[in-house]
Amino acid sequence: MMERGLAKIKMASSLPISRPLALAFILLLVLPLALEAKLHAKPVLTYHRGPIITGRLNLSILWYGQFGRSQKNAIRTFIKSLNYNGRANFQPQVSTWWEMVGSYQSMAMKHSRKTPRIQVNVVKQITDNSYSLGKVMTKDFIKTLVQKATAGNRNTVAVIFTSRQVTASDLCSGQCFEHGVIGKQPYILVGNPETECPGTCAWPFHRSDSGLQGVTLQPPNGNIGADAMVIHFASGLASTVTNPLKTGFYQPGRRNDVLIEATTACPGIFGSGALPGYTGKVRVDPITGGGFNAHGYKGRKFMLPAIWNPKTSSCWTLL
Repeated sequence: MMERGLAKIKMASSLPISRPLALAFILLLVLPLALEAKLHAKPVLTYHRGPIITGRLNLSILWYGQFGRSQKNAIRTFIKSLNYNGRANFQPQVSTWWEMVGSYQSMAMKHSRKTPRIQVNVVKQITDNSYSLGKVMTKDFIKTLVQKATAGNRNTVAVIFTSRQVTASDLCSGQCFEHGVIGKQPYILVGNPETECPGTCAWPFHRSDSGLQGVTLQPPNGNIGADAMVIHFASGLASTVTNPLKTGFYQPGRRNDVLIEATTACPGIFGSGALPGYTGKVRVDPITGGGFNAHGYKGRKFMLPAIWNPKTSSCWTLL
């Protein structure tokens, strides 16, 4: 098809071509290349000698608002998948992605011969169905919920999931998850973008609000909100492990007021060959039609974001 198209262009070369038409043709050729170069501009994360999480990661989860059983199950199964090794025919695996997160340990501890596997455990779960602090999540509310989730136990990371009825402060404005520290307590906040900002934070399962309008995919677990939350929860976990106190691995400077970290260094990339509006190489479940790039616990499927590889200083994907 490409050769035939080029032949037609050569045959018509003797005809006068208007300046605007010629310019448009050049842009069509150059724009995709420019977008690809911009997307794959190599970020450089450096280690700032602060602590990172090693060995064991305890999570205290707070479900804030109304969640369906299928949504909770998808997220809980993803957590189980982080340390789960399935059969050889279920490749690639979520645990392989998690091993890449764990590889940051060897870069931080250069004298360590063996990088320990980071074991993830859910030690506590709380449900707040009544929206006890209202439906608009502010910084002050986050502090209260972090304390509620952990009960003051500093050996845990508080994870707050908010339902689709909740507006979470700062989410959708340049980032789709938040992680930080209140006192010495690290936390992760993940909102459900299904109704609040699907064009920003539910892609690739919803049409994007910006950039090229690529093909949207069906969510692998049948729920746009849950599958999008898995993506951003995974990003939050990676950032929390590699940069818990904002003194670990990150790139100096910010992109759209968001700190450039393990996964925010590789935005919108889910597979090799990604372009703005195009996920890159992923798979499609022949039964459900859901797009995915990782197998998890008991055969469940997930879409996971690219992560910056500290050994190659480039964005890495499972496919």
